[in-house]
Amino acid sequence: MKKITKKTYLDWYKDMLFWRKFEDKLAAVYIQQKVRGFLHLYNGQEAVLAGALHALDLSKDKMITAYRNHVQPIGMGVDPKRVMAELFGKETGTSHGLGGSMHIFSKEKGFYGGHGIVGGQIPLGAGIAFADKYFDRKAVTLTFFGDGAARQGVLHETFNMAMNWKLPVVFIVENNGYAMGTSVARTANHEEIWKLGLAYEMPSKSVDGMNPVKVAEAIYEAAEHARSGKGPVFLEMKTYRYRGHSMSDAQHYRTKDEVAEYKMIDPIKQVLEVIQSKKYASEDEINAINQTVKEEVLACVKFAEESPYPDKNLMYDVVYEQDNYPFIKHRI
Repeated sequence: MKKITKKTYLDWYKDMLFWRKFEDKLAAVYIQQKVRGFLHLYNGQEAVLAGALHALDLSKDKMITAYRNHVQPIGMGVDPKRVMAELFGKETGTSHGLGGSMHIFSKEKGFYGGHGIVGGQIPLGAGIAFADKYFDRKAVTLTFFGDGAARQGVLHETFNMAMNWKLPVVFIVENNGYAMGTSVARTANHEEIWKLGLAYEMPSKSVDGMNPVKVAEAIYEAAEHARSGKGPVFLEMKTYRYRGHSMSDAQHYRTKDEVAEYKMIDPIKQVLEVIQSKKYASEDEINAINQTVKEEVLACVKFAEESPYPDKNLMYDVVYEQDNYPFIKHRI
């Protein structure tokens, strides 16, 4: 794994802060009805993505996740302006404004969604890994899902096939404690989700998902195991989301004290404390990063607001083939 250096911490701080502020801005424009539909924010879980990206080979490795998926493609290299535009439903978005919040996608950057069906991405991640094995690409697919999706039957089917075929996939459950408003403790007779992998003799373990160093170490080890042909690994990231399941979530199922307790171990705060204790940056330099992040987020909003909406005929073009339906005049 690449060394975790001063630059790593500074990059982590800037990236995670940008992701947090990007999501905060989305919450604000959602209230203004500039973003419609559902909106699921990643606040609090940034260490999982930061650590994962440090462990990956971004030239060939891939990622797939559920509908809490705005910042992952940004981390994979997608222009955040295009992600913001997609959420605004604009033509300059990653899917020309037709995918929206839950379906960000970028084949070019190895990000395969954003999926609105709970657990639907689990077999898809294994399928991508199957293709990598078939074509001997020496690539790994990180397949993320939530603790609620871990209760879907398709997880067991996929685990069985992935182990049987020794697919280069790392399954990662981001256990933020709640499936919508249902606590993990109420969904099964045990709370250690990682143990589900043991039934298939899949290497499995629990990881501190609030610490990017722990995440990077665990994912790198798992990715190399899978990349070497030994088959999949299952990791449970113990993390927490600071906002509701979605913007419509009143959060009656948890207390303010519980949220405040987890904010004491905020991953961004942890990274900043290391930067300050090791004197990796002065207060002026940290303030400059904060200002840069603020300006970059505002630039994303400006781009999205000034972008045009897609032509309504575009919706037909992504469903029908023009050669068979000559009345369709527009194509992507």
